[in-house]
Amino acid sequence: MNIAIGCDPNASDLKNTVIELLAELGHEAKDFGSDDPIYPNVAFAVGESVAAGEYDRGILLCGTGIGMSIAANKVPGVYAALCSDAYSAERSVKSNNANVMTLGAFTIGREHAKTIVKTWVNAEWETGTRSEPKVNAIIDYAEGQK
Repeated sequence: MNIAIGCDPNASDLKNTVIELLAELGHEAKDFGSDDPIYPNVAFAVGESVAAGEYDRGILLCGTGIGMSIAANKVPGVYAALCSDAYSAERSVKSNNANVMTLGAFTIGREHAKTIVKTWVNAEWETGTRSEPKVNAIIDYAEGQK
């Protein structure tokens, strides 16, 4: 899987850990950087690349993951989920087809983050479930088909 990844300056250490983990798991990660203190710029760049199909998924990190989640969800075609545990990470993909995950560098530890990322990259969207019509309703709304 090709994954776009970026963060704000607060999360650069955890981002580097995640990039190393992704490589160990056999995934390719494109680093969109961590130097821009205006984190929405990184969120928009990662989000646009995922929405355009250049990358399969994206991972964004900041202090709490909240700001990155809000910013990424402004990009049409991005469905970002803030994940702080493995169950939420799994369900974000399986039940909600999230294509971007956000993490909080100040709210989860390094080893816990690794567990979350492993779970998220191994999760797959499950079509034909009771979640599919709900996700389709979100997509329809986002595309202006109320």
